[in-house]
Amino acid sequence: MKEYICIDIGGTSIKHGVVREDGTFAVTGEMPTQAMEYGGPGIMEKAKKIVEVYREEYQPEGICISTAGMVDCEKGKIIYAAPLIPNYTGTEIKKTLEDLYGIPCEVENDVNCAGLAEHFAGASKGSSISLCLTIGTGIGGAIIIDGKVFHGFSGSGCEVGYMHLPGGEFQDLGASSILVKKTAEYKRIDPASINGKYVFEQAKQGDSDCIRAIQEMCEVLGMGIANICYVVNPEVVVLGGGIMAQKEYLKDILRESLDKYLIPSVARHTRLEFAQNQNQAGMLGAYYHFRSRH
Repeated sequence: MKEYICIDIGGTSIKHGVVREDGTFAVTGEMPTQAMEYGGPGIMEKAKKIVEVYREEYQPEGICISTAGMVDCEKGKIIYAAPLIPNYTGTEIKKTLEDLYGIPCEVENDVNCAGLAEHFAGASKGSSISLCLTIGTGIGGAIIIDGKVFHGFSGSGCEVGYMHLPGGEFQDLGASSILVKKTAEYKRIDPASINGKYVFEQAKQGDSDCIRAIQEMCEVLGMGIANICYVVNPEVVVLGGGIMAQKEYLKDILRESLDKYLIPSVARHTRLEFAQNQNQAGMLGAYYHFRSRH
């Protein structure tokens, strides 16, 4: 069975592994990105080391990369990266790795990879059109149409985090990082002293400040998702990111908020699901992206 090296580059950690052609993993691992210390050049050194180590034991048919930042998929190059990863913009991942190792490499944005993973092996499997959102420090989006990522004209399709809502940008109002800040503000405590897990634990015990902060976050998410649905009309909306581990608590609240902003004829044709692939979504999606091109 053919095998492929998969690397998922995030701002905090780099997940890596070897995936078989049936979509199962032979091995997985993880290391800190250390983005602020070493930036883009440091990330490339780590990627090379991962490839070299796996090539000692496996005979990979390709290298599949999922990464933070805006990606030119044809060139396998980073066209824009936020300050979270310094000196990453302009990094030619595909060319560098292909020149070094002589095996094909494909690169795609991490949220697009998450969307592909859910389409081929997750919550939106078999759907004709899906919207995948990852809700974490910011908000990322991917639109998958008939199994392919919609990239838009210049590669920035579905950059929904920058969408403007009353009060600011979608990602500045509805991300899980804002939930912690709001809770701290209501409680008049240091945001560094709490995290998302604390907010949900307290909410489940009836803490009114935490319940209010979660409700406000869901209100923003409902409005933002509804706006996208009016344009895209997805069959299914898939929500991912760390906060979605609280799906049992959030699902009904989010559904109610979404229905508030969608007209009934659209709402009843829009499924709301939670991502199933979690930590392996980026790697798995990178593999499906690679296979779509080879």
